[in-house]
Amino acid sequence: MRCWTIAILLVSFTILGLSCDDTPKHPDTLSTGAIDISADETYRAVIEEQSKVFDSSFPNAKVTIHYKPEAECFKDYFNNKARLILVTRELTADEKKIAEEKSFYPTSVALAKDAVALIVNNDNPDSIMDVPQIKHILMGDYIKKKYTVVFDDQSSSLVRYITDSLLQGQKLGTNVYATKGNKAVIDYVMKNPDAVGFAGLADVCDSSDPGNTGTFIKNVRVVSVFNDTLRQYLKPYLAYIGLKEYPFVRRLYYVSRESYPGLGTGFANFLMGGRGQLIFAYAHLYPLRMEVSIRDVEINHSEEKQSK
Repeated sequence: MRCWTIAILLVSFTILGLSCDDTPKHPDTLSTGAIDISADETYRAVIEEQSKVFDSSFPNAKVTIHYKPEAECFKDYFNNKARLILVTRELTADEKKIAEEKSFYPTSVALAKDAVALIVNNDNPDSIMDVPQIKHILMGDYIKKKYTVVFDDQSSSLVRYITDSLLQGQKLGTNVYATKGNKAVIDYVMKNPDAVGFAGLADVCDSSDPGNTGTFIKNVRVVSVFNDTLRQYLKPYLAYIGLKEYPFVRRLYYVSRESYPGLGTGFANFLMGGRGQLIFAYAHLYPLRMEVSIRDVEINHSEEKQSK
């Protein structure tokens, strides 16, 4: 009789313990489950490589990435379509207030630095420019030559970066147009002698360069931009990006709204870790979450020393 009583009490306590377990259950963890995230389409190539390595490392995880103009990524973020986005800016003060009103608390970390490259046709003699000249070209009032300016998309991070950092409230000229992606920008400049294009650094670097030494594609010319402090014309080499000497440098961030250690956090941790940072470096971005040694090497500055 006593044995049955003990058994009944044990079962009762077990049932009671299960009923009191109010730990929230989530469909994903740091390394399992599935998630949709949105990423700036400028970084498609490098993020696809990151996703491929992450998925192979964690076979029970599936990260589906939707590549969009940056403005669309932020819409997905606030509409709860993406717990994690990869973009080139952090939230503004007003956006943080909106997040608080929606009862979530954003986190963001800078992952890597990227340069905005200027490209011109191979027949264009203007292979070196200074910032005031570029500004006048963008505004459409450069008097020495009529340029057509092309960007990847009217809602892209490249347009936002240039208008915020360079024009500072002034309007783009009527000579500025949008294409359909960085590859289309390069193709347009290649075919039009009077075109200037703005593109992400990764798209103008030679992917066949085995040493990742900063060799650029041959079908267009990458413009050298004047640094007022150094009094030199500089191309967007990784060392100049890391030392903040090339004038047009931006950062790639992850911005998360995940409230528990889920797959979004797991993917963000991977991007900050050793393998993720090396992938950024091989894609010609300057990694920010690992130590990087910059050594002096011989660079041919013959083009930079040409007179304007």
